[in-house]
Amino acid sequence: MRFHKSETAFFVFIALILASGAISAVAYSLVGAGGEGFVASYGSGGYRLTQLLFGAVVLQVTSLFFGMFFIYPQIRTQVKEEGKLRAMTASLSARSETLEHAALTDGLTGMQNRRFFDDALREYLSEFRRIQKPVGLVILDLDHFKQVNDTHGHDVGDEVLRAVANCVHDFTRYHDVAARLGGEEFAIVVPNMDSDRLGKFAERIRKAISSLSVVSGNVRLRVTTSVGLAVWDGRETAEDFYRRADRMLYQAKSMGRNRVCA
Repeated sequence: MRFHKSETAFFVFIALILASGAISAVAYSLVGAGGEGFVASYGSGGYRLTQLLFGAVVLQVTSLFFGMFFIYPQIRTQVKEEGKLRAMTASLSARSETLEHAALTDGLTGMQNRRFFDDALREYLSEFRRIQKPVGLVILDLDHFKQVNDTHGHDVGDEVLRAVANCVHDFTRYHDVAARLGGEEFAIVVPNMDSDRLGKFAERIRKAISSLSVVSGNVRLRVTTSVGLAVWDGRETAEDFYRRADRMLYQAKSMGRNRVCA
């Protein structure tokens, strides 16, 4: 079994202290056996006592120097190494959280992405099945967005997407899940909201988006959105629930766009 340097130093330090203690004990026993006269006579026993006391002092001084110049530096080195390890662990943990956040966030708009949305929708349905409360789903798709990219370029299109994302965020509550599903499509999971309130909620968002004025350089744009709604029936899977809301979105598109269908 191999010992670390600091462990070896500790054992040596303890051995020196014990040896010093043993010598002091022997000297004390000599003093106790000979009494004051024994010490005063300073015969051969007194000389031996002086040697023992001198040896004890030497060991104690050696222990002091050994502790100050060998053990203490070892301890300081270990503390520094431990501090570096803590800092490295904290850095790796922060990097892991950043990577996890990036994996669940849309890089362009800062909204949640499709992966997060799918997981959140399944989790909400599982929990709300238990408490028997409604869950609403809103799917939005910007109208004629391809023309924006084709006419003004993708940089302007990105500005439009960011403006719409900010608008959607302004209308959502802290426990709603707003996500960009991809392209110009967005979705919101709206827990504990019935069909009537959900319709009014979606209509407010539609009107807010249609009133946006997106400015990028010399370009000023207005966009509209079509919206599909669904309220969970308590039995559907997350995939079926999403498909039903998506069908409502396509119905809104087929009916002329810039409207809400439920």
